[in-house]
Amino acid sequence: MDDATRTELEAAAFRTLQKHLMEKRTDVQNIDLMNLAGFCRNCLSRWMQEAAAERGIEMGKEEARELFYGMPYDDWKAQHQTDASDSQKDAFKTAFEENVTKG
Repeated sequence: MDDATRTELEAAAFRTLQKHLMEKRTDVQNIDLMNLAGFCRNCLSRWMQEAAAERGIEMGKEEARELFYGMPYDDWKAQHQTDASDSQKDAFKTAFEENVTKG
């Protein structure tokens, strides 16, 4: 398989993952994704931001989130996110440290 085809397939898979998280599984909370999988929707938007930076494209955090979420992040949170429990918050501290800060 050539590189261009592989890149097209990877992009299609990413778009499918994004659509799945944004349309089919809005019930899945970011904190649960992070605690179970080590990444969440915000991580995906950050990875987009980092990919843009690697290509010399300026993109702020909120711009990257809006690109991924298809709306301002605060609107998404208001529509789909619930308050996290204390146990979710505790697990998140560990997951964030292991998966984001140690990156």
